[in-house]
Amino acid sequence: MADKTHRARITPEEALAYHMDPRPGKYDIVASTPMTTQRDLSLAYSPGVAVPVQAIADQPETAYDYTTKGNMVAVISNGTAILGMGNLGALASKPVMEGKAVLFKRFADVNAIDIELDTEDAEEIINAVRLMGPTFGGINLEDIKAPECFIIEQRLKELMDIPVFHDDQHGTAVICAAGLINALELSGKKIEDVRIVLNGAGAAGIACLELLKSMGARHENCIMCDTKGVIYQGRTEGMNQWKSAHAAVTDARSLEEAMKGADVFLGVSAKGAVTQEMVQSMAENPVIFAMANPDPEITPEDAHAVRPDAIVATGRSDYPNQVNNVLGFPYLFRGALDIHARAINDDMKIACARALAELAREDVPDEVAVAYGRKLQFGRDYIIPTPFDPRLIHVVPPAVAQAGMDTGVARRPIIDMEGYVQTLRARMDPTATILQGIHARARQKQARMIFAEGDDPRVLRAAVAWQRRGMGQALVVGRESDVKDKLAAEGLADAAREITVVNAGNSRHLDAYHEFLYARLQRKGVDREDAQKMANRDRHIFGALMLAHGHGDGLVTGATRKNAPVLAQIGHVFDLRPQDGAVGITGVLHNGRIVLIGDTLVHEWPEAEDLADIATRGAAVARGLGLEPRVAFLSFSNFGYPVSERAIKMAEAPKVLDQRGVDFEYEGEMTVDVALNPESAARYPFSRLTGPANVLVVPARHSASISVKLLQEMAGATVIGPILTGAPHPIQICSTTSTVNDILNMAAISAGGLGMIK
Repeated sequence: MADKTHRARITPEEALAYHMDPRPGKYDIVASTPMTTQRDLSLAYSPGVAVPVQAIADQPETAYDYTTKGNMVAVISNGTAILGMGNLGALASKPVMEGKAVLFKRFADVNAIDIELDTEDAEEIINAVRLMGPTFGGINLEDIKAPECFIIEQRLKELMDIPVFHDDQHGTAVICAAGLINALELSGKKIEDVRIVLNGAGAAGIACLELLKSMGARHENCIMCDTKGVIYQGRTEGMNQWKSAHAAVTDARSLEEAMKGADVFLGVSAKGAVTQEMVQSMAENPVIFAMANPDPEITPEDAHAVRPDAIVATGRSDYPNQVNNVLGFPYLFRGALDIHARAINDDMKIACARALAELAREDVPDEVAVAYGRKLQFGRDYIIPTPFDPRLIHVVPPAVAQAGMDTGVARRPIIDMEGYVQTLRARMDPTATILQGIHARARQKQARMIFAEGDDPRVLRAAVAWQRRGMGQALVVGRESDVKDKLAAEGLADAAREITVVNAGNSRHLDAYHEFLYARLQRKGVDREDAQKMANRDRHIFGALMLAHGHGDGLVTGATRKNAPVLAQIGHVFDLRPQDGAVGITGVLHNGRIVLIGDTLVHEWPEAEDLADIATRGAAVARGLGLEPRVAFLSFSNFGYPVSERAIKMAEAPKVLDQRGVDFEYEGEMTVDVALNPESAARYPFSRLTGPANVLVVPARHSASISVKLLQEMAGATVIGPILTGAPHPIQICSTTSTVNDILNMAAISAGGLGMIK
């Protein structure tokens, strides 16, 4: 069960800052073709563009070949039903629609543009969207109030020859159906036999019931309720044509009466709508989907208190079995777009639900379980896959696409389904998944994180975020008054009460710290007075002493001072020399790929044995990130040519690993293109690497630094690290250019113990 004390707190200031920085909004438009020379421009626009124009005029279906239409979705709203906030207007809905657009991209590599229509007239919306048909491969309607949403969707489906999908209706329905398939499997019941009660006769509720009926639920076994009670045949108050279609023949008039003996409860209504007495009256092994947000109709704790045999799902991420639309809409559209579908029909939605249900029954990859900090195994607390399961992208869209082809809505059927699955595997950028895993592991640890540089506003903001995101306790080294003033200047005055400030000048542990440091350094020319001054005056040393004495669980520092002197200062407290096994590994993420580069921190000029150590540390970090390591020892030569004494050690390092009998792939020496480019690698068929390398061992620290910074500055790569590995305690050192998020990432790496991998 979820621990409520660890739930993240998001402040208004954080939410506004997230949407404002580094520039307003949540996405950019980026060119996918070269735009550097006059020739490029001539091809992109006039005169070259005339050729695809004519081709599309002659054969309209080629628009999918020559434009972005085939991977472009419009996210459309008029802001009449924004989240749970009501009718706030089209402009106010824009942050939500931008968010939906980036979810499309993040989870299924679908390009999406948000469009907010400033009208509540259904006919105006229908006409506006219809006229945009040539631009898009699909339409995602969002946050439009009922009953207009029903009218708009139905008419657009009739008028347009591309998929039109109202996610508030069908997205919820698909995930609900997926969870129910597995819940009924676990409870030993069949959908055609169970009694279903649904509370909340809005867009989502009606869509849920309609989809379940199309999957086999019998009309006479289903009761729908709204704020006025049961929707029964003959009722006239508060009715419309969509509710009337689900009116039941029943004597029950209230939700309480309807719940007696029910097998399934589906809630898309309001907090507290279901009582423990109602749950107690349900049939054996009841299924309860309390999907109201942000608070469910009944909490899992309250439901299980009276019915331990219940299977419970909610819409919340801090409980098991989250009914989350992001499991559905990105993959439905991915599959539909890839067959150039004319529509998303019930068969495609059912295929999506069944694929999700089947995925939840499969063995969960270790990296997913690690990311969520608990064992995930098909059962009562795991009936729906987690949103960050990397298999979703290549499991769900093929099922959707196949259903679309089987039902005749595909313009361009997929011939090689296995090849299609492989292209889906290759689409996704691992960056977000990797970072999610790092932060999830850290959140599970609930570490007391020492932020050693309490005089830097970035560090203070990171410490506050650590505390408020439920990552653990933030311990900030600094002076109380200074920290308070700096937080106030950042608009975070109230956070001074949340974080713990540790002042080196008045710590009650100073005597113990002094003795410890003096004992370590007394034979290195440091007397007792020197040791006291070092502990009192150097925050890096003081933070390390806190960690050494168990007064914190992890340390992050280095944002205000270069790596080398920070490492040297911490080295007074811990053994962090090359001969002690310390190695710095930096993760570089770019264009959907990740490589780990080492050593970026400790070894100035490593020899063959050192290079082998670096490779082993890099392979361990790779596995900690969920990657199967493939190590390349880099040089300017390939396997002995051209001959150079500078490359000898890079050729010797693999021989050291041969002697050690390590359990990961490695090869070298080789140039970087041979390591990363399959076409270049094909010239060396004897290479032991089975694919592009993901751990790059370079000749020296200066070449590692140059490589990382060049990729960061010229290519805009995301850099994680350097990750200090081989340290006796969880310590991570930031760079002086670190942003608040960078510092948070390093703190999460420290807390998660990634650097502690041996």
